[in-house]
Amino acid sequence: MRSEWILDVLTDLKTFARANGMPALAEQLDDTAIVAMTEIAAIRNAQDGQRDNGDAAVGTYYGGTGTS
Repeated sequence: MRSEWILDVLTDLKTFARANGMPALAEQLDDTAIVAMTEIAAIRNAQDGQRDNGDAAVGTYYGGTGTS
């Protein structure tokens, strides 16, 4: 999917943060990646629902707010 490139960017940022002594930022980027995956999945589910004659797509939200 076109949106998944953002996960690669977040992984690169997390790697940089860990390598440069920024553990709180790295942890926050982990949380951010979870939010991104959740939203990408929700978009995909909504698009799948639209392709299935308008039937509602059902998904699970695994996200939340991060702590630092």
